[in-house]
Amino acid sequence: MRTRVKICGFTRVKDAVCAASLGVDAIGLVFYPPSPRHVDIDLAIEIVKALPVFVSVVALFVDEQEARIREVLERVTIDCLQFHGDESADACRLYGKRYMKAVRVQEGIDIPALASHYHDAAGLLLDAYHPGAKGGTGSSFDWGLIPEQCALPVVLAGGLDIANAKLAVQTVRPYALDVSSGVEEQKGFKDALKMAAFIREVNEGDRLMSITPP
Repeated sequence: MRTRVKICGFTRVKDAVCAASLGVDAIGLVFYPPSPRHVDIDLAIEIVKALPVFVSVVALFVDEQEARIREVLERVTIDCLQFHGDESADACRLYGKRYMKAVRVQEGIDIPALASHYHDAAGLLLDAYHPGAKGGTGSSFDWGLIPEQCALPVVLAGGLDIANAKLAVQTVRPYALDVSSGVEEQKGFKDALKMAAFIREVNEGDRLMSITPP
């Protein structure tokens, strides 16, 4: 199976268009004001309108008010919601949209139990735990904490870059990788060469997996 790639945190139209041309499966837009990658609705509309067909748009929220999420959904064409805070399963289901639930992984976390709790999620995004941040830290975590079997598709995030993308594919065998800071020239500004190299590394990881005996 091919490992999908989501690149998150776009703040410029040209970067999103470039990512699409490189073959990214999904782009992430951050609707979380404290983040340096935050976009407002008008910019999000510009970015989405510039994308070609078959590129999914994921909207990231962190413990956001229902009214604000509905406002975004009314004005921006969104394919999937990503909840990165402490949202309950019921809160994630309010909008009739496919959603991913982000989990900040640390020692002792019960990933199978969370997969069961958010059983109707389109995927479980596993990110690094940081006591003062809800994600986007650029830090990795111990992939050994990820169970071999999970009831939901695993989207691996946290500290991914060109140097470890191939290893992530081979070690975790996730459904997808989600990268942000690892392909940036500065926060919110993506680097075309890094994005291209990241996707190549993921594809190479898939190629090696296909020729390696189980």
